[in-house]
Amino acid sequence: MRFTYAEAMTDPSFYLPLAKAAEDAGYTSVSVADSLVYPKESDSVYPYTADGNREFLEDKAFIETFTLIAAMGAVTSTIRFTPFVLKLPVRPPVLVAKQATSVACLTGGRLGLGVGLSPWREDFAAMGVPWERRGRRMDEAIDIVRGLSGGGYFEYRGEFFDVPAIKMTPARPFPILVGGHSEAALRRAVVRGDGWMHAGGGDDLDGLLAKLNRIRAEEGKADAPFEIHVISPDAYTPDGVKRLADKGVTDVIVGFRSPYRKGPDPEPLAKKIEKLGRFAENVIART
Repeated sequence: MRFTYAEAMTDPSFYLPLAKAAEDAGYTSVSVADSLVYPKESDSVYPYTADGNREFLEDKAFIETFTLIAAMGAVTSTIRFTPFVLKLPVRPPVLVAKQATSVACLTGGRLGLGVGLSPWREDFAAMGVPWERRGRRMDEAIDIVRGLSGGGYFEYRGEFFDVPAIKMTPARPFPILVGGHSEAALRRAVVRGDGWMHAGGGDDLDGLLAKLNRIRAEEGKADAPFEIHVISPDAYTPDGVKRLADKGVTDVIVGFRSPYRKGPDPEPLAKKIEKLGRFAENVIART
């Protein structure tokens, strides 16, 4: 089992020392949240809170995802970085490919690119991208990012994107991890991705894992290497971690405070480091 430390919406000056502390404590990865804008008015519903409220996001600091990974990568040497998740279809995929391959190169291959659909219409509007057919746009974007990261010339002709034969230097492949709980998202993870990222919330994890296994079997990929990253209460005890491993989970994502509260994060850096260290002693070292 591998362990990912999750921290978001906190003082930006905390991220570099937290990344170093997580690496020293034995975590495998640090997750990196992605948020583009906060609209003044919105009818959007957040899918992973009980009431759908998104006001907890207002005035929270979000450093641009690839910028933050590059900064943390510069002060660490082994820990991996997994965006959780990058809102891919609102971005130009050729630019994402350049950013991701650059980060993968600078960090020595320590990137697992988590991608997903933004639940906010406002993100699409702000980026000048249609909300309609966003799933198909996402599929094409994944194909382009993967194609350009592999090296050599790559050409793509799709419904949304028309990429002439181009290549990027340096190019460095990285796993693409797909987030989402819908049937379409799970199938996208299996067909186009190298793994799946569970977003937590109230959805039944066992049911999602069963669907994922069914789709992997249907697509002839039941035995192919595949990362499964989950959020679960079982991740906080050695016995629970074993239960998750027995279900095929490869990575657990753990955090030590609720990010869904309004207002600034009151927890000091020293307390955060203490908590991540305590978990490492009580769980990581015993599994």
